[in-house]
Amino acid sequence: GSPYIILTCPGGTPFTQEKARELAAKEHLVIICGHYEGFDERVREGLVDEALSIGDFVLTGGELPAMVVIDAVARLIPGVLAEGSVDEESFNDGLLEYPQYTRPPEYRGMAVPEVLLSGDHGRIAKWRREQSIRRTFALRPDLLSKAELSREEKELIMRLESCREEE
Repeated sequence: GSPYIILTCPGGTPFTQEKARELAAKEHLVIICGHYEGFDERVREGLVDEALSIGDFVLTGGELPAMVVIDAVARLIPGVLAEGSVDEESFNDGLLEYPQYTRPPEYRGMAVPEVLLSGDHGRIAKWRREQSIRRTFALRPDLLSKAELSREEKELIMRLESCREEE
């Protein structure tokens, strides 16, 4: 089929993980990058299927936004990354990802949380989900309105909000 043509520019639709998933399903993408003063308006009006922006700032050209789009989209194409490796990342379920830890179990007096060393996969999964919610609440509360949350998770957010109000 014909390619899906994207224009990178500050006035485009905000590029999100959801948009990356949508683009990863397309067979052929072409990205047009303006430079300095941009491009002829007729390009936007008559040639492109969609204009995308990677944020509310201006760069000297669209090459870096194009690279961001390419990287975010390519990693979602089956076979680019190991099977299942994108399943628990930030934005996958509307939340930021839980904190990651590696070896050694203690570094500069900071320990890996005990639950992660327990081997109890159920407790670990529950801890990770709660940490994702706490991190999202602290750093990107705007995402919580779109996240699919259980009643228990909504109660956690209400407790976090009441703690914030008491401070």
